[in-house]
Amino acid sequence: MLTTLHQINAWIMIVSNAIAAVWCLGAHYRPALRSPWLWRFVIAAQLTIFVQAFLGVAVIASKKLEPPKFHMLYGFSAIIAVGILYSYRPQVKKYEYLLYAGGSAFIMGLGIRAIFGASAG
Repeated sequence: MLTTLHQINAWIMIVSNAIAAVWCLGAHYRPALRSPWLWRFVIAAQLTIFVQAFLGVAVIASKKLEPPKFHMLYGFSAIIAVGILYSYRPQVKKYEYLLYAGGSAFIMGLGIRAIFGASAG
C-alpha cells in the first residue's frame, strides 16, 4: 500500500512540476498567464515533494528495505531545491517566473532520475 502510494505520488510530483515549469515559463513571457492560481499550483506541486519524502521514509521504515543507490539523494535534493528557490525569490524579482520555471524543471528531472535510478538498480 505505502509502496504503491509512493510510486503514484512520484508521478504526481513529476507531472505537476513539469506543468508548473511550463506555466512559469509562459508567465515570464505572457503576463496574462500570471495569476494567484499559478503560485497556488507551484506550492501544491512543491508540497508533493515533501509528501513523497514522507512516504519514502515510511516505506523504508515499515518494510526495513535498503533504498536504491542515490534514490534518497535525489529526493532530499528536491527538498533542498524548494528551499533554494524560495530563498532566491526576492533577489531576482524580475526573473521570478524564470527561476521557478527552471527550478520546477530541475525538480521534475530529479524525480525522473530517482524513478529510473531505482528501477535500474
